[in-house]
Amino acid sequence: MAITLKKLKDQVIVITGASSGIGLVTARMAAAKGAKVVLAARNEEAIIQLAAELRGKGYPATWVTADVGKEEDVKRVAETAIRTFGRFDTWVNNAGVSIFGKSTEVSIDDMKRMFDTVYWGVVYGSRVAVQHFTERGVPGALINVGSVFGDRGVVLQSTYSSAKYAVHGWTENLRMELEKDKAPVSVTLVHPGRIDTPYNEHAHSYLDKQPAHRGMIYPPESVARAILYAAEHPKRDMFVGSQARLGAMFGNAAPRLTDVLFESLMFRGQQSKDRPSIPQEKSALYNPGYGLHERGSQEGHIRKGSLYVEASRHPIITTLALAGLATLAFAVAKNKCDHHSETTVRLPLETIDHDAPQ
Repeated sequence: MAITLKKLKDQVIVITGASSGIGLVTARMAAAKGAKVVLAARNEEAIIQLAAELRGKGYPATWVTADVGKEEDVKRVAETAIRTFGRFDTWVNNAGVSIFGKSTEVSIDDMKRMFDTVYWGVVYGSRVAVQHFTERGVPGALINVGSVFGDRGVVLQSTYSSAKYAVHGWTENLRMELEKDKAPVSVTLVHPGRIDTPYNEHAHSYLDKQPAHRGMIYPPESVARAILYAAEHPKRDMFVGSQARLGAMFGNAAPRLTDVLFESLMFRGQQSKDRPSIPQEKSALYNPGYGLHERGSQEGHIRKGSLYVEASRHPIITTLALAGLATLAFAVAKNKCDHHSETTVRLPLETIDHDAPQ
């Protein structure tokens, strides 16, 4: 069943984890494009301030203090959206927190707590959104934010990676069931690469050195653009950064080689060179992290955007551009071939043996 989604300016969008990072950027961007936003996060002070900021610019916004790891809180988010705006059209499951530490060192209690947020929060949000869209009979978008580490395991973030694997599996199964039932729901899984947010500062760390992104890093605006594109256009997957797409492909095509590379590179590639790790009691695993920060303190190269996202957002232009490049490549190859044939046929006269039998 073809699903047609509303334009952003006509939408009510629920965003979990709206107090910082990807959620904060997405909320500001969605509001600027005319959407009514419902802000959900544990940090009450931050989302109240964000709602006031958006309202001060003339953008409709409301807020809900919620821990997505609690089903009753997630239901309260939906109730607030319906009570304030009469409905919601897009639900973004974005809230998350990570744990850095070896698999055998992270406590089981910490693992369970993180799964409450990263996995169960997505399950609760998905079920609430699907129920709302199917009861209304009006198409809506469910957008689950996954991770490059939900496509490929990584050292030192075994709990986070496992939870994101579960999110990816949940999303794929739910999508198929909804398609079979012809439900009016577009289900999109977003696959971000390494993004410049306070993700590492909020993480619960067992390491001596501070978790940090090193290497190529993408801005949170790229993820927000992917999310908001999916809010208007039904998309199965949105990859943010070529590293996210290639990581999944390379991990599947050459798993043993990927293991060796990650073992060699990712222990140091996920830690600061010299900063000590933030104490566990200051992490956002059990308590709200600090809010209203879009960016983090990384030690890698931060790109201005993601060409992969832009290609996904403009498929026709991308197809034409690729076709143009293919045509140009063919023309160049043909020209070289013709030139080679011409030089081969037009032999110098002195190389022809005129006395040879005819």
